[in-house]
Amino acid sequence: MNLKTENVAVPNKIEAKSIYFDYDGLEILNNINLTVKEGEFVVFMGPSGSGKSTFLRLLTGLAQPKQGEILVNNQSVAKSLPDSSVVFQDYSLFPWLTAEENIILALKQKLKKSKTKKELEQLAQGYLELVQLGHAIKKYPGEMSGGMRQRAAIARALSLGSDLMFMDEPFGALDPVTRINLQDLILQVNREQQRTIVFVTHDAEEAIFLADRIVMFTPGPPGKIAEIIDVPFPKTRNRKQLFESLEFIKFRDYVLSVMNRGVFEKLEESYEVRVGGEGI
Repeated sequence: MNLKTENVAVPNKIEAKSIYFDYDGLEILNNINLTVKEGEFVVFMGPSGSGKSTFLRLLTGLAQPKQGEILVNNQSVAKSLPDSSVVFQDYSLFPWLTAEENIILALKQKLKKSKTKKELEQLAQGYLELVQLGHAIKKYPGEMSGGMRQRAAIARALSLGSDLMFMDEPFGALDPVTRINLQDLILQVNREQQRTIVFVTHDAEEAIFLADRIVMFTPGPPGKIAEIIDVPFPKTRNRKQLFESLEFIKFRDYVLSVMNRGVFEKLEESYEVRVGGEGI
């Protein structure tokens, strides 16, 4: 992604400064510093327990750090929740509303009273069709599979229209074909609507295909940023050509080596503690 036009710097969308977070006395995040530019697609990667999802929640304002400051559009999230849409791993749909009604509720928040009931229904159907759920508009979450519920949650997030989206492993429960289609859709939204997207995944290929930058977390606790990796492939990316290229294979191996380096170091530390304890 070209983050600068001619002599014009792209403004910061998110600034996280010296973030520390603990839970019941256990330090989860240690000294996290990160800046995300407007329109950027940033992916968080790292082993389970590295604090990726926790940091994402802090950015949304749904939790607060023990120390440090987070700014979105130069406003502290501690004072007001940022205008954003969020897709978590647990779908978070209202179970008493159909897929269509879940979207309409989001549209009403966004559009207030500027649309008729019929217009809202048409818009909701359009968003559900985007995620291949046009056949399920009248289904309740309990009548849908996990993958269908997640697609409905993504449709709702898109319908909110915010230029900032947080997504926590949103495609993990989906079949490969649907996952690919939604990856393409999210990239299209990022590119054409200039939405800033912060995305969590364990999948290196997904991270490389989507991201402008990959933020690699060390194994926790506590989680730290091991490295921030610029993805060298220009957008728009052709999936087949990219994945078959030698450059992609080398870069994927490098990304995995950065993640695995932290895992191996953690295992060595754990082994030394165990051995040291046995020798006492």
